[in-house]
Amino acid sequence: MTARQIRLGIAAAAAALVLSACGGGGEETTDGGTAAGGQEFDLVEAGTLTACSEVPYVPFEMEDSSTPSGYSGFDIDLLQAIADNLDLELTVADVSFDALQSGTTLAAGQCDIGASAITITEERQANIDFSDPYYDSLQSLLVPADSGIESIDDLAGVTVGVQQGTTGQAYAEENVPEGTTLAEYPGDGELWPALQAGQIGAILQDQPVNVEHAKADENYLLVEEYDTGEQYGFAFGKDLKPELLEAVNAELQALRDDGTYQEIYDSYFSADGS
Repeated sequence: MTARQIRLGIAAAAAALVLSACGGGGEETTDGGTAAGGQEFDLVEAGTLTACSEVPYVPFEMEDSSTPSGYSGFDIDLLQAIADNLDLELTVADVSFDALQSGTTLAAGQCDIGASAITITEERQANIDFSDPYYDSLQSLLVPADSGIESIDDLAGVTVGVQQGTTGQAYAEENVPEGTTLAEYPGDGELWPALQAGQIGAILQDQPVNVEHAKADENYLLVEEYDTGEQYGFAFGKDLKPELLEAVNAELQALRDDGTYQEIYDSYFSADGS
């Protein structure tokens, strides 16, 4: 080997060392970060945003084989747009809502983010960090069309289905008349069939979900809505992923600014929000 070859080899090695020290040669992104598979977010799986959700909960979460994650719905479509903007894949794990809203699933590191129409409450904030609100919701009462039930005041003697661990359950416990029986179910996937089978006489839960049932089957009516001032947020393990939380909030604002949020909203709800 000549002296010139030795010098060239040393230079090449030095250049490789400099690239390694600068982060392994990751491509610089437009925001000054590096395309490093989301390493700055401490993800469960590098390059993938893992979301936990209780499915189905139409129109927020539903199975959909036509999408990259195998799921769609308002929550999931929003999260897919966020993941795309962060150059991450999106994967969805179907979990118990009660374990998710209590923070157990997130604390266990099963997922990076919870996306399951989760209402932001002070009680939940003791165990969960929430994103900025992304949806305003109401509670509502769904009953058989021939039940004669016109309001919550008519529920004495009726068994009312509620989803365990939800704000709908809390509202029902505080507002149904004496003599009403509350039956807890894991999710809407169990509530709706129970109502159809006559095992319960009504469902009290989030308005958009009950609207979908009333639209799907004319034998059921949404007879009352309750303005509880609720807002949904994406959930994170308490103090576990501050960088990801900050990035999700930034992307939520960006989606609002560029019109993408409104497009997704309008695809599931009427343009005026009714």
